[in-house]
This record gives sequence, C-alpha cells and structure tokens, in this order.
Amino acid sequence: MTKPAPVDFADIQGLVRFGYGALTEASFLLLRIRDASAVQLWLASAPVSNAVVMAQAPDTALQVAFTCEGLRALGLKEDVLAGFSAEFYAGMSGDESRSRRLGDVGANSPQYWAWGGQNKNPHLVVMLYAREQLLEGWLHAIRGPHWDDAFDVLDCLPTSNLFGLEHFGFADGISQPTIDWKQQRQVEADELAYGNLVALGEFLLGYSNEYGKYTDRPRVPADSDTTSARPSADDKPGFHDLGLNGTYLVFRQLEQDVRGFWQFMDQQASSDPDVRRELAEAFVGRRQNGQPLVELSEKPIDGVTNDATLNQFTFDSDADGSRCPLGAHIRRANPRTTDLPGAHDNFFSKLQHTLGLGENTFGEDVIASTRFHRLLRRGREYGPPLGVQDALQQTQSGDVGRGIHFISLGANISRQFEFVQSAWMMSSKFAGLTGESDPLLGNREPIPGCPVTSAFSLTKKNAAKRHIAALPQFITVRGGAYFFLPGISALRFLAGVR
Repeated sequence: MTKPAPVDFADIQGLVRFGYGALTEASFLLLRIRDASAVQLWLASAPVSNAVVMAQAPDTALQVAFTCEGLRALGLKEDVLAGFSAEFYAGMSGDESRSRRLGDVGANSPQYWAWGGQNKNPHLVVMLYAREQLLEGWLHAIRGPHWDDAFDVLDCLPTSNLFGLEHFGFADGISQPTIDWKQQRQVEADELAYGNLVALGEFLLGYSNEYGKYTDRPRVPADSDTTSARPSADDKPGFHDLGLNGTYLVFRQLEQDVRGFWQFMDQQASSDPDVRRELAEAFVGRRQNGQPLVELSEKPIDGVTNDATLNQFTFDSDADGSRCPLGAHIRRANPRTTDLPGAHDNFFSKLQHTLGLGENTFGEDVIASTRFHRLLRRGREYGPPLGVQDALQQTQSGDVGRGIHFISLGANISRQFEFVQSAWMMSSKFAGLTGESDPLLGNREPIPGCPVTSAFSLTKKNAAKRHIAALPQFITVRGGAYFFLPGISALRFLAGVR
C-alpha cells in the first residue's frame, strides 16, 4: 500500500486543527457579495490563518467560508458546483424535507430565522478571532481598501467568553475526536473497541475516511486553463482537486432559554437545590464540572488524550441507563458505540454477537457505529451569563438573547451532522426509547408515528422508572447555513490567483 503524502498544514485553514481557545474574542460576519471582482481582490490579500504550528501563538486569526450561493455569486460554474455534496448545494433550509429531518419545524422553522432562512442567506462568513481587547482593531485591519465595494453586511454575530462553560452552566467543548493527522489509522475490518482516533478523511476532503474511501468533492479536468493553481486528485488521475484540504462548516445559531431550563428543573425538584442540580445533570449526562455520570474505563481508550479523566469512558457498563439516562444529551451526541456493540475484541465474541447469542440488551444494537458520525465542534457562546439563582427569578423585561453559535466541521454533511441531528438528537426511537427526543435540543413537535416527543425517563436500580412529561423547548434555532471552508490554495483560486 502506497504511503500517503504528508499533510500540508500550510494549505489548511487553521480552524480545522485549532479551536483558537486562547483567542477569547470572536466575531462572525455574515456577508453578501456586492461585487465579485472586488471580493477577489480582497481575498487575494486577506491574511487567512493556516494550520501550521507557530513558535509563538498568534494574537489574531481569520477564516473564510462560502455557501453554495456565495460560490455561485463569485463565478464558479454549475458543473463545478455540482461536485459538492447535495446537502451543501441545496442549503440547510433548502427544502421542507430537510427542515423536518433536522427538527427545523415549529418554533425552529427557517421562516422565523434572523439569518439563513428565506431570502436571508449569506454568501460567506468571515470569522475573526483575537486575544482580549484586540478584536476591534483586527476587524479594522482585515477590511482593506476593497471591503466596502466587495460586501454588504447581512449580520455581525458577536460572541462571549464564559470561561469554558455554556449558558446552562455546564463545562463545554470537552469531547472531541482526535484526528489522525499522520494517516496511520487502518480501517479494513470491524472495530470492536470504541476509540477516539478518527481518520483524517472524516474531517478533510481529499483523504481516506473511516470507510477507507475518498469522499466525493469538486474536481475538474486537468487540461482546464482555470485550474493551474490546484493540485491533482490522488484518487482520480487527470483531474485537479478543488476540494483538497477543505471541509464543510455547519453553522447554527442556537438560543438557550436559561430561565426556562432552570425554572423547569426547580419545579420538578420541588425547589430542592441538590435534586434540581442532579436532574439537570441527568438531562446532560455529565456533572456540571464535566465529569461523566458513568465510571471511567479501566482500559485506556485509543485516541483519548486531552481531558482523559472526562472522556475515558464508554456506556458499556451502563446498558440500562441507570447511571446516565439512555436519552441524555451526551449519550445521543456521541453514543460511543462500535461496529458490533457488546462484542469484545476477539473472534468468538464477534461470532457469538453476530449470531445473536447471549445478548443482554437490544438497545445498543439499534444505534449506529459512532466512528462514522463524529463531529469536530468549533462553536462559541454569545450573550451575557445568567446564574442559576438569577435564572430562577421571573423573566425580566428586556432580557437579552443568549446561546451557542454551534459550528461543526466534517467532510460529509449527510453522514455526520445531518445523521446525528435526525437519527440521534431528534429521533424518538433512539436506543429503543419512545416519546422522547434530546432533552436539550428537542423541539417537542410531534413526528409521524410518534405524537409525543416531550418526555424524559430516568431509570434507577431497585426503583420505579421516573417519567417526566411535557418538557418545554429549551433551545431554539435562530439561524443557520451550510458553508464550505476551502483550503488556502483553493481560496487563491477563487481569488483569481493562477
């Protein structure tokens, strides 16, 4: 087998490799293209940050991503655009069927979005990151002489620094996949042990993914006189690779009802603060400090490096959900399942499981293998913090919005973000449950075959199951779009640099 070429970090936008956590200020500019020529002039000189590790950490960073509509406005031809994924081509709010699958109905419907819905789609997002008190100057610096001619500003999305927490008060950004940058991962057979190391091609186009395949991406014949700046496609000789070192960026503005969340918990707990906290932790699946509700695994998990004490676990020892509820948020977001859940890493265990012998629970068998559906999250909070005690007070007039700018990266929108959203988050049949959706993200709207999706169940050993009904909606979608985050050389190509 031919050894793959080393990754060219200079050709990758830095957001893929870094979360820019030290750059605590950030702003996301949603733009429409006014003049394509002026946009190309701005792109040609824009100081877009790459993924090379520097001796001294930078004070600022700039990233640029386009919607399909934006690439079209920039002059990319339809036959090239057709090489992108169908989801990106159609857009997040492109049809009612997609909205239904994503849970974007009812209060989440695109018709109510502040941006990204009907007639409010951005052409691109310019993402700015900076150390404290440097953001305003960085915004002024990146504009340049062509900015005003190039763009109309659709919206400017600010962020806030909650020092590692999200607005419900839980540690955030804990569980992330480890990317196989060295391309050493072998994925030729079933995996019977959960691991956190994921193939590079799951997050970057132009590389082998968890199936050992290349994800489809835009490529054009090598004899085209417009592609001299692009490298050849490894998996398709004679073609230039426009997608290489790029990825898809999913952006959703999620508004959190912090008052509603804690007031509901308080009501269910009869105002007992300990019971209130424990119930909230059951909804999430972790303690507020990030500790999982299940015991840590004795055997190390491959690829778990950072925050090992918070991520060195699976749900194998909690098949009935007595410690971490089956429908808890972290269990839905990352079920930590393998190709054959319950089978151990040996031939006889695999054979026994395949034949359906000695099964203790069926719930895991209805959950797909996690390794094909991982998300690389790069989101930021927005809005001022609201502590529990303040949240328990009645809504104040003029209360401002707060929530998460959810941002995830992946090479396959359908198999990664859309699958997780529809099959795990919004599904009322996850892990054999019924009448439940994600306790945090669920929209509580009825779905075909299941008129109720607003329940949550708690199972305790030697105790009756507790069934909580009529959960309100705690998180509402306020905007969203699918973007393509190109490689650096692809940006130069879009800028007309040959």
